Amino acid sequence: MPVTTKRMLSILHVLSWIIFIGVCIEAGAILFNIVFSLFINPLWADTFGGMGDLSELLKYDRGYFFVITFLMLIVALLRSVMFYVIIKIFLDKTLSLSQPFNSAVVRFIQQVAYLALGIGLFSGLAVKYAKWLAQKEVVLPDAESLHVAGADVWLFMGVILLVIAHIITRGIEMQTENELTV
Repeated sequence: MPVTTKRMLSILHVLSWIIFIGVCIEAGAILFNIVFSLFINPLWADTFGGMGDLSELLKYDRGYFFVITFLMLIVALLRSVMFYVIIKIFLDKTLSLSQPFNSAVVRFIQQVAYLALGIGLFSGLAVKYAKWLAQKEVVLPDAESLHVAGADVWLFMGVILLVIAHIITRGIEMQTENELTV
């Protein structure tokens, strides 16, 4: 049984929902852990919801703890928004297989590109901040455990998507010119 484009899009839609739910749970867990660790029980920072031991950082300075966890939260929220945008294009039915190149698709690709660039920017900031804290001899989990690794990949993806969006925009302009001349 061959996999058609329509079937593949249905599978990707379901996968997008699953990932969206997962990243929303992750963002909510980070927010909960920030509030709980700062205001209710500082001992909670030793597990930080399975994202590593941030208790040394919290003991060292609450402000540094807030900054690194806030950067983690921003990255998680941007990933959530990215998958929301992906799900939204499926739900709005703006993705047409008969006319795949339209302004809605270009806007979608640009939104995902800007979100990827934002994720890359904040991931890079978090990693640089963690390295700066490590120079102060504060014990921190690695960037992978903090869920902020891969800034270069996110930036690369964002730039590639922007290039694709501009190519599609040019294709739409050429298509419109051809329709006018016929």
